[in-house]
Amino acid sequence: MNVHSDARLLGRSLRLHPQVALRPEPFGALAYHYDTRRLVFLKDPDVVRVVTELEHHATVAATLDACRIAPQRRGSFERALQTLIESEMLDDRAG
Repeated sequence: MNVHSDARLLGRSLRLHPQVALRPEPFGALAYHYDTRRLVFLKDPDVVRVVTELEHHATVAATLDACRIAPQRRGSFERALQTLIESEMLDDRAG
C-alpha cells in the first residue's frame, strides 16, 4: 500500500452515481452526469475498470485489490477517485 494512502477513502463504499452514464471510448470513457450536466474524461482504461467495479466490492481498497492495481499506482487512483467524488460522479453506497 502507498505510504501516502488516504485510509478514509480506501475504507469507503462507493458507486457510480445513479445519474451518471459511462460511454466507452478508445482512451477510456466519458462520464456524463445528467443532473449537473458535467462531462468528465476517464483517460485510463484501468480507472474505468475500477469505477465500474466499485459497486461489486465492499470498499475502495477491495476494488483496487480485485482490479490488481499495483501498489505504486494506487496514489494516482486515489487522486482520480477523489476528483470523481468531488465532481459528483461517484457517491457513497447506502448500507
